[in-house]
Amino acid sequence: MYVLIGGAGLVGLNLAQKLVEIGHTVAMIDIDPNACRYAREQVGVMAFEGSAVSTEVLLEAGIRKADALAAVLRSDALNLAMVTLAKHYGVPHILTRMRHSDFAEPLRLAGANHIISTVELAVSTMVNAIEYPQVESMMHFEQGQIEVLKLSIPNNCYVVGRSVAEIAQDSRFPTGSLIIGYQPHPHEALTIPNGSTVLEPDSTVLIVTKPGSLHQVIDFMEGCK
Repeated sequence: MYVLIGGAGLVGLNLAQKLVEIGHTVAMIDIDPNACRYAREQVGVMAFEGSAVSTEVLLEAGIRKADALAAVLRSDALNLAMVTLAKHYGVPHILTRMRHSDFAEPLRLAGANHIISTVELAVSTMVNAIEYPQVESMMHFEQGQIEVLKLSIPNNCYVVGRSVAEIAQDSRFPTGSLIIGYQPHPHEALTIPNGSTVLEPDSTVLIVTKPGSLHQVIDFMEGCK
């Protein structure tokens, strides 16, 4: 895909690096000539010096052929302007960073397909790390209506030696929760389990659940024999 990124700051450069690594063609726009030079020389992307909300610069950077656009500029107002222009030029997939929640609805109306609130994301990540230190990672979907957590299974857990089907049928396993990923050992690949998959000690699982069931899921999965 051809991906256009507005803003060559820390987020923009890291995003560009990841996209290049997985094989996408990336172009960046930034008003800072040093940032553009770094993007070209160190990240290996095309970089256009100028305003990311200038139609002239956007056209030069190839916005008409962009498959996706990420607005990660220095202010919500600039990101809103870039999203609006991206929609105007027919970019099919538009992402934007958002600092203040007041811009959520304007960004959506302007055409953003994905709005990432950096403040909310950072805060929720830190809260989860404090409240659930045993959880390796956690992701939120549908504005926090669904949670996916990655949890290690200690040796003496009640679920060790039990199949995914047995766990799902246990009355103590919260309704609506589901084991969707399984990694037997750290050096092995993550797989999609079936009902006959048996949990081994020191393995890792991915579980999808509702926010209100997080404590129940964790308590059940880590319960000692």
